[in-house]
Amino acid sequence: MSKLSIITINYNNASGLQRTIESVAAQQYSDMEYIVVDGGSTDESLEIIKQHEKFINKWVSEKDNGIYNALNKGIKMATGDYLLFLNSGDHFYDSAVLNKYHHHIEKEDLIAFDIHFFGPGYNKIGKHIDNLNFTFLFEDTFAHQSIFIRRNLFDKVGLYDETLKIVADWKFFIHAIVFHRSTYKAVHEVLSTYYLDGISGSPEGVILRNKERKTILKNDFSLFYDDYINAKKNRKLLAMNRFVMLQQLEKSYLGRKCSSLVLKFMTQFS
Repeated sequence: MSKLSIITINYNNASGLQRTIESVAAQQYSDMEYIVVDGGSTDESLEIIKQHEKFINKWVSEKDNGIYNALNKGIKMATGDYLLFLNSGDHFYDSAVLNKYHHHIEKEDLIAFDIHFFGPGYNKIGKHIDNLNFTFLFEDTFAHQSIFIRRNLFDKVGLYDETLKIVADWKFFIHAIVFHRSTYKAVHEVLSTYYLDGISGSPEGVILRNKERKTILKNDFSLFYDDYINAKKNRKLLAMNRFVMLQQLEKSYLGRKCSSLVLKFMTQFS
């Protein structure tokens, strides 16, 4: 059994912190440490930490320099074989997930579980892809709250880039896989619930994420950047053309007479 380090960062989110701590405390996994990094909150967060100290192995409450500075503090405090970042407000999917799925947490550097996304008008299970490709790495990322990261990977790749506001974890993952050939597997079991109320889900967060990603891609993957942009444009154009073709087919006499099997065959390429 691998030793697991669960790390929670928090700033002035007392109610969310309470939910996260209770979720971790409910797990019965025998070899786990829990670390809470608070950014010097002025609400009731510190009281909640002290109330639950028997479930917390290490904690600190002090001013930090942002999300990734706080995460890096947690990494330095961690002694587990694998690390999971379960931030304030998010929680494990149920009280037994670690015991049920711990046998998956071995060998690979990155182990990505399914995740439950929850927010106003949104309730969906997200699944990581089984076989990584460069398009996924460029355009998407792993759900941070649902991926176990081997601890020594941070020694190889480095800590999170604290000059970034919102995509340092994405940069870490793409560097780990492309430059360090880190191993990966997807596990299609739901590990955690992520609430869509943070900065990354806001309109401002989307704009900032796109801006920071573009800068990293142009700086670190300049040889491929123009080809990637052109390929992306071509994929969008191809998808649009196929969509128009299907609409025309459906309106035609042939479209009305086509069997659902034929239409299914056509739509699989859209």
